[in-house]
Amino acid sequence: MAKQDVETARTAYEAFNRGDIPAVLTALDADVEWVEPGGGRAPKGTFRGPQRVAGDVFAKVPEHFERFEAGAEQYIDAGATVVVVGRFRGRSKSGRDMDLPFAHVWQMRDGKATRFENFAEAAPWATAWDG
Repeated sequence: MAKQDVETARTAYEAFNRGDIPAVLTALDADVEWVEPGGGRAPKGTFRGPQRVAGDVFAKVPEHFERFEAGAEQYIDAGATVVVVGRFRGRSKSGRDMDLPFAHVWQMRDGKATRFENFAEAAPWATAWDG
């Protein structure tokens, strides 16, 4: 199942980076817990369910960024957990460039994410979100 979980995560990043949010949402369990660290104007807290993730997290990105990419560089298969290491790149609407590392932890069950947590260095993340 772990290889399928890595492929689910990989497919979700590819879909996100091409702007296909409905395809990203198919990777999420109906009761997913999506955790964002906040900072600046970035979403903060735990968002439950794919529609909350879409409306309260993903919909905020184009409000604040001209370009935004979550470039996954490494997928670490840890059984029911997939850790993804990569870089956020983009440009805020105020013209600020962003290039900072992230680590994402995906908890998986039956090929779907039941929990996702975004880890990014607090100060650069807040600055990227015009904080």
